Amino acid sequence: MKTFAFTTEEREQALTLYHSIYEQIENSLEDTDMARLRQHLMNAIERHQLTRNIFGLNPILLGLQTAQLVVEEIGLRRDAVIAILLRPSVEEGYLTVDDVQSDFGESVARILRGLGRIQQLYKKNPVIESENFRNLLLSFAEDMRVILIMIADRVNLMRQIRDTEQTEAKHQVSEEAAYLYAPLAHKLGLYKLKSELEDLSLKYMEHDAYYHIKDKLSETKKSRDAYIEQFIKPIEERLKESGLKFHIKGRTKSIHSIWQKMKKQRCPFEGVYDLFAIRVILEESGEKVDERELHHREAVQCWQTFAIITSMYQPNPKRLRDWISVPKSNGYESLHITVLGPDKKWVEVQIRTERMDEVAERGVAAHWRYKGVKGDAGMDEWLTNIRTMLETSDGLDAMDQFKMDLYEDEVFVFTPKGDLFKFPKGATVLDFAYHIHSKIGNQCTGGRINGRVVTLRQQLQSGDQVEILTAANQKPKQDWLNIVKTSRAKSKIRLALKETQVKEGLFAKETLERKFKNRKMEMDDSLMQTLIRKLGFKEVSDFYRQIASGELDAGYVLDRYAELQQGDQPITGNNVAESASHFVLDESRLPGNVVQDDVLVIDRNLKGIDYQLARCCQPIYGDAVFGFVTISGGIKIHRMDCPNAPELRKRFGYRIVKAKWSGKGASQYAITLRVVGNDDIGIVNNLTSIISKDEKLILRSINIDSHDGLFSGNLSIMIDDNTRLEGLLRKLRTVKGVKQVERI
Repeated sequence: MKTFAFTTEEREQALTLYHSIYEQIENSLEDTDMARLRQHLMNAIERHQLTRNIFGLNPILLGLQTAQLVVEEIGLRRDAVIAILLRPSVEEGYLTVDDVQSDFGESVARILRGLGRIQQLYKKNPVIESENFRNLLLSFAEDMRVILIMIADRVNLMRQIRDTEQTEAKHQVSEEAAYLYAPLAHKLGLYKLKSELEDLSLKYMEHDAYYHIKDKLSETKKSRDAYIEQFIKPIEERLKESGLKFHIKGRTKSIHSIWQKMKKQRCPFEGVYDLFAIRVILEESGEKVDERELHHREAVQCWQTFAIITSMYQPNPKRLRDWISVPKSNGYESLHITVLGPDKKWVEVQIRTERMDEVAERGVAAHWRYKGVKGDAGMDEWLTNIRTMLETSDGLDAMDQFKMDLYEDEVFVFTPKGDLFKFPKGATVLDFAYHIHSKIGNQCTGGRINGRVVTLRQQLQSGDQVEILTAANQKPKQDWLNIVKTSRAKSKIRLALKETQVKEGLFAKETLERKFKNRKMEMDDSLMQTLIRKLGFKEVSDFYRQIASGELDAGYVLDRYAELQQGDQPITGNNVAESASHFVLDESRLPGNVVQDDVLVIDRNLKGIDYQLARCCQPIYGDAVFGFVTISGGIKIHRMDCPNAPELRKRFGYRIVKAKWSGKGASQYAITLRVVGNDDIGIVNNLTSIISKDEKLILRSINIDSHDGLFSGNLSIMIDDNTRLEGLLRKLRTVKGVKQVERI
């Protein structure tokens, strides 16, 4: 990267931003702050120490833009602003964190250390994958402001790269914004920034979908505004009559939300009926009261407003959401109700106070203005849970669980003593048991919900009173991992199972060794390892676990070991001859699905890694491909134009690895061609004869349907590479009567 000089336009922008930020945070600054900060920035500019990023953006201007965003949108002040503005100099190595600590204090230095750790992660690997994700969140968990700054930094970067020509870097930044930073913003209650991240990601990654919805919203804006006015006019009149001070606004759903709904419901734009919500915001009286009285007054006003609206428009009781009595963990408070408005249209109405609205817009940062409001303790607990989860589970599980935890609705349940606990929707009695204590969870046999005995699988509902039943002889089981919902319970079960398996494995090994001695046989470790593999076990621990549980008979193992030792026959687990009538072709064993000697390079020039070719798109040698790390840890190879590729990149970008073909051998691959044409006599023979004439092509199967003079069919073929495929497609398209030939 080259060093840079400010352009005239950049200098004007920087000065305007600098003065704007100073005016907003002046009260939080110490006497010498601005002089020292200005000196540091001027040194960096005059000495040409800093460099533009990959998008050619000015780092100081970028920092000022981010600083303005954290001040105006999130509410951070002195420490965060100074850390953001000094970050480029620290990252370039021209300023140390110790220097910053000496000039500006420990709090600014701590933020810079957190930001520095994140920069180191990006240097090692610019894509946040599983292990980096773990380290990233651990860095976040040390200082809440690091999370907020990183979210603001990503929002600002997304705003600035609209017209960049660096399309690959832009795509990568957008994917990360969608799968990491938007969920973080959601959890922290920063809904405005979350929506902006999601919308910009959609705009950059799925351009056509974004502008299709944007244009549709523009077309329908006039009629939508007219409907909103018609809906709220009678509400305004009734609320004024009641003496309430308020303002009402209509809020259109984000483009990203509409797109998600269209995909989920498989409907066009016109099929999404709840395009907007009405928000009633009750204004504060300005009278000074204590916190408890304030909350009581706010709740009374919100429910009074609720009663007025539902007396005018028919409510849907199933769509009532009360986050005033029990706020969300991120502090969100509001009443949501869906009512039947004019023209029989369902409309969502959100009722909240100005304080609640600021918390909803600014999220966790707004709590710092309202001391004592619930939320800070919950946020600390959330960060502690992240740390625990990351330390007790592998990276991919951590990421999946983290994303799931962010988006799930919450249920609130009580202990017999009246203590209130919060769980994700779908949590079970077993989750509740592990929340209390590991020992209670390990010995849980069921529970009592509202006095009724239930199994440990029973899902919790808001308002349940839960009591746990235990037994001393109860032990955790593998399928418990499928019962629990919370990451806390999963990590505790895994730990207990690991301890149990170690004990059972040692016992099973001793049992097997004793049986070997009884038969006067020597147990050779290398031969035993061979046997374990031949019996289909990938892990030795699984082998001994099945012996301990009785699923695998120790006597059978000894017999197979003896056969292997004598070399009588291969170990298959079943040497009984079967009738051919029972034979089922296993396609996974056909040559097309097993790569023999073509070379595929994965990630950073790694060769010889086990992988499978994805069946959804059937890649072959020469195709542009990428790798996808599955839950089990294996790698599946997909074509770049695979129909599933956009969704994989969007939802699981952190599991994508690079892949490319290198050396060419004699491997063959299975592909399927879709052929459509006129149902003429001999056309199928003409197609198959073209394939059969090429000795390097094998026709595996053909499936033809004809209707109304047209035929369509699938040809399954074994082929060497995409060059030969292109040649075959050209030949097939020349056959008289063929209308279309395409690979599927």
